[in-house]
Amino acid sequence: MTDKTALTPSTHTTPPAKFSHGVRKGNILQVAGQVGFLPAEPGKAPAPAGPTLREQTLQTLANVEAILREGGASWDDVMMIRVYLTDTGHFAEFNELYDGYFEAQALTAAPAARTTVYVGLPAGLLIEIDALAVLG
Repeated sequence: MTDKTALTPSTHTTPPAKFSHGVRKGNILQVAGQVGFLPAEPGKAPAPAGPTLREQTLQTLANVEAILREGGASWDDVMMIRVYLTDTGHFAEFNELYDGYFEAQALTAAPAARTTVYVGLPAGLLIEIDALAVLG
């Protein structure tokens, strides 16, 4: 049986409850829902990258990527991405940001599957993303 390893990059604070930012077991890596918090600063509470969908989306994707790297994975290993938006009016803008981000990544694998749903998040947060990666 392969051990399960919790993943917390140096850019992230300790989770506020009993969960891991990411977990790897064998060749499976699950990234917990990430929001657009700026990298951790000692003694400071987490803060969003900014008030706009663009700022929060780009930071959220960077936060997911940090956990993927911590677990030895990359976007090419991602099989599934789940996106949680707080406003249905953000869907088109999000798709543009998402497409631009992944075009810049120069991925060699087929794009990941994606689901987008609408949820309530804590005040000021517009987006959350989680991912599932399978390493070769």
